[in-house]
Amino acid sequence: MINFYSENTFELKGISDHENWIKRVIASEGKKTGEISFIFCDDDYLLDINQQYLDHDTFTDIISFDTSVGNILNGDIFISTQRVEENAAEYNVAFSEELQRVIIHGILHLCGYKDKSQDEAQLMRRKEEEKMQMFHVEQ
Repeated sequence: MINFYSENTFELKGISDHENWIKRVIASEGKKTGEISFIFCDDDYLLDINQQYLDHDTFTDIISFDTSVGNILNGDIFISTQRVEENAAEYNVAFSEELQRVIIHGILHLCGYKDKSQDEAQLMRRKEEEKMQMFHVEQ
């Protein structure tokens, strides 16, 4: 089950399209969908989580809490829509495209991908691009 919640005024458009895409991405990685919650919030909300749980005092666009068991993906993925909006402007892409990139970034973390080292980050970017293409595939 995939849930979408909002702690700010953001409302995800095309929920069923996003849900189907996320499930296809998870299956493409040989995993199964457990219970995954996306929580859309603002910078201050996510900063508080970053400080409280990760001891980081910085703004970020996403924080993933992975509670997966084996190949069944479970977790909470917090996304700052303010960060996504700023990143979209900085990279000159549509908000919806940057949001999809961040959503799938969180899913890839649940799949076990990391992005701490340069090699890990490069693989993560390649996987993001690959999975972004899957959003446009007819179902």
